[in-house]
Amino acid sequence: MLRVGFVGWRGMVGTVLLDRMRSQGDLGSLELHFFSTSNAGGPAPDGAAEPLLQDADDTARLGRCDAVLSCQGGAYTSYAYPQLRSSGWNGYWIDASSTLRLDDDATLVLDPVNGDRIRKRLAEGCRTFVGSNCTVSLLLMATAGLFREGLVEWVNTTTYQAVSGAGARKLTELARQISYLGLPHAELERLSSVQVEASVTRAQGADTLPVAEIGAPLACNVLPWIDRAMESGQTREEWKASVEATKILGSESPVIIDGTCARVDAMRCHSQALCIKLSRDIPIDELRAILGSGHSWVRLVDNSQAATLQQLTPAAVAGSLDIAVGRIRKLGMGPEYLGAFTVGDQLLWGAAEPLRRLLGILREQRG
Repeated sequence: MLRVGFVGWRGMVGTVLLDRMRSQGDLGSLELHFFSTSNAGGPAPDGAAEPLLQDADDTARLGRCDAVLSCQGGAYTSYAYPQLRSSGWNGYWIDASSTLRLDDDATLVLDPVNGDRIRKRLAEGCRTFVGSNCTVSLLLMATAGLFREGLVEWVNTTTYQAVSGAGARKLTELARQISYLGLPHAELERLSSVQVEASVTRAQGADTLPVAEIGAPLACNVLPWIDRAMESGQTREEWKASVEATKILGSESPVIIDGTCARVDAMRCHSQALCIKLSRDIPIDELRAILGSGHSWVRLVDNSQAATLQQLTPAAVAGSLDIAVGRIRKLGMGPEYLGAFTVGDQLLWGAAEPLRRLLGILREQRG
């Protein structure tokens, strides 16, 4: 049985991952040991191989595990990973953070898209596996069929990213902002629409609006900047798209993806508007079929108002493994240009699920 040390299981991604492992019956086939950076010696959660939480800073104890599954964040990876490797530990490091993504020794995991590559890297002796950027994962999940058929020349994407992609504290602050902007029901009834707008706008600019975590008002707003600036004029979030997609797909030439990443006041699920330059003109019905064949989680949405509003929104997709792809149409700039809109749960396919499925691949390999 695979002995796994789990660090960061109480955070947002770790909680979603543990819930998925329980719901899918994974715990019965793993020897799962829970580690904590702040509560060592406390009671371990249900499903643990031992009753108490272990010290996550005790790398010698971590080194007894066949695999370490970390959702603790980049600072912890920077501390624990080099210590384990320098001690001679040759186990599997499985990480949700971005710290090791571009290391030559690391493989990015998204098995519905690159399952063959994951298994090849395992056979070659790779022991470090990392979840990719959430928007990159969701984009490739939506367009897997097109990439598999070699139909993508380039992609321009505009993202609409939920606040939960930035972490639990920012999600809580957005909820506080929403509460702060809210007007009592009785007041809404007597105010005109112009007065309601003016009231909300004033509140957004007030010094008392909580913005310490997010840095700006996000409630009833859009923030077209995520992560730090790059010399190219991109933000780092935008820069990751091409770099990580190239590594996920194992492409010898760069996969060209660029666009603008924006934070919106959705709580969960990232959406993306795509402009795809195809390598050749293909009828729209064939393109829909190719998109739908990408893997079993693609859900095509009819390009109609009713279907779009019911099925192609964060509220419709949240908590689901479905990758909704709709607004599929040829664009006016030419027959090789395809437009689409996609929504996926970034806490699932963008974070937790690829790591859970990698554990399944490791279990398969061990028989």
